[in-house]
Amino acid sequence: MNLFALLLLALAMSTDAFAAAIGKGASQKYPRFSDALKLGLIFGTIEAITPLIGWLIGKSAAAHVEAWDHWIAFTLLVALGLHMIYEGMKPVSEDEEQPNGQSFLKIALTAVGTSIDAMAVGVGLAFINVNILLAAGLIGLATTIMVTLGVMLGRIVGSVLGHRAEIFGGLTLIGVGGWILTSHL
Repeated sequence: MNLFALLLLALAMSTDAFAAAIGKGASQKYPRFSDALKLGLIFGTIEAITPLIGWLIGKSAAAHVEAWDHWIAFTLLVALGLHMIYEGMKPVSEDEEQPNGQSFLKIALTAVGTSIDAMAVGVGLAFINVNILLAAGLIGLATTIMVTLGVMLGRIVGSVLGHRAEIFGGLTLIGVGGWILTSHL
């Protein structure tokens, strides 16, 4: 997997956290940069760890499915991409719960919830030739930046973009899955 594909993957993995951050920023009157950065670092760290966990799970099974690895990666990425598109198209309830800036545990649990897809991607990455530390680092960095920006931009773009950023992320995952499949056929 080349660097461009890894960057696209990192961007796609950060879109759901970005959507949550926009919601958080929209709920604050004037978010401070230091608070936005702290939220970004929490989300980014968790988002960097989960693909490593998934990769370890996938590597334990990789030897048994080597002939099908590209199909497994493709199927996982397309399924996740379709799920993200579906979630991005759902209407948002006004009373939908937003991450709470007062509780580290609640923020961490929200971050874990938005990073489950990164764990599944990590499983898929175990079946292809990829530097998982680089991939996880890029995913974490992209998430840190996107969440920090999302909180700061939340007041401006919250009503316009919201969780629809997940549609872009889903389309990107499907594209990366297609690239993996075609490069192995």
